[in-house]
Amino acid sequence: MSATASAEIVEDPIAYFLEDMTYHGKSERTRTAYERVLRRFERFITEGPNAPASPESATHRDCMAWVHSLRGELSDSTIASYASYVHRFYAYMNQVGVFEGNPMGLVTEEMDETIDTDPERREISIEQMGAFVADIRHPLHRALIVTMLKTGMRVGELCNLDLRDVHLSDSDIREVYRIEPRGLLESRPQSLYVSEKPERGSAINGETRTASNKRKRGTVIPIDKELSAVLKRWLAIRPETPSPAEPLFVTTTSDWGERITPAAVRTIVREYARDQGWYQAGGDAAENVTPHYFRHFFTTHLRDRTGDRGIVKYLRGDVADDIIDTYTHNWGDQVRRTYHESIYILS
Repeated sequence: MSATASAEIVEDPIAYFLEDMTYHGKSERTRTAYERVLRRFERFITEGPNAPASPESATHRDCMAWVHSLRGELSDSTIASYASYVHRFYAYMNQVGVFEGNPMGLVTEEMDETIDTDPERREISIEQMGAFVADIRHPLHRALIVTMLKTGMRVGELCNLDLRDVHLSDSDIREVYRIEPRGLLESRPQSLYVSEKPERGSAINGETRTASNKRKRGTVIPIDKELSAVLKRWLAIRPETPSPAEPLFVTTTSDWGERITPAAVRTIVREYARDQGWYQAGGDAAENVTPHYFRHFFTTHLRDRTGDRGIVKYLRGDVADDIIDTYTHNWGDQVRRTYHESIYILS
């Protein structure tokens, strides 16, 4: 495809990109969102102070000027969304050989694209999400969903949690399982640890993992009273498991006691979301509530409540070594306090 694309002259690169999105099965709603953002970018660089630039000839300074022009009109998260759309456009056109280089790449390196990567994503209030959670009666299902909502972790990271990765200060729980928390948590009660190490196919704690963690660095995340209560309710009925790793979340269906898998979590979330009217077959991330949506929900609401993008990035495991070390060394005073002051209550 690259050879063919590079041999032809593409008169309208945006139309070319949108047509390929159709071939890749993207929904009309997604394509419309991309077109709106990309055409806005095109108008700026062809009609603005840098005219007669074109998308193909735009420089990183053109991209920076466009991003700057959005400030004051749009929120930071929406600007990051728009920049990520243009970034993906250039990345794809470069991959297929239509463009050479990605001028938006240098710009997005300085931005946090992960805050909200879809300007058309469904908006759900804390009250609506609380009502959604209140209808979940199954202890395992409730624990899975509330853990994602309260920590922002990925579904693979959720499935890779072991009992030793959670430090609940309830003596009864520890008496039952007789598993001490990992060393990092000994002095940090009411917290959990998400490691960066598990990879699909690797053996951790004597068990071969079926999912990967994508975290840049391991992260200690506080557990508030609401999540603590949900986890204790689950642990009170958690089946015994054949795994020497003692996974935190195990199945209660056909594979009784086995570690829960990302596919199983996605199925559980899909069923509840469908009942709520938040999931449709064939819909995309803009429309459907999935485990990844809970990461978006956590990021958006906690960022708005704290005003501290650094702590949110730390909790998500997205930050570089120098930044994460700052929060690691001041975890109790900065991370725990800010988290407990800002985390939303669902019920």
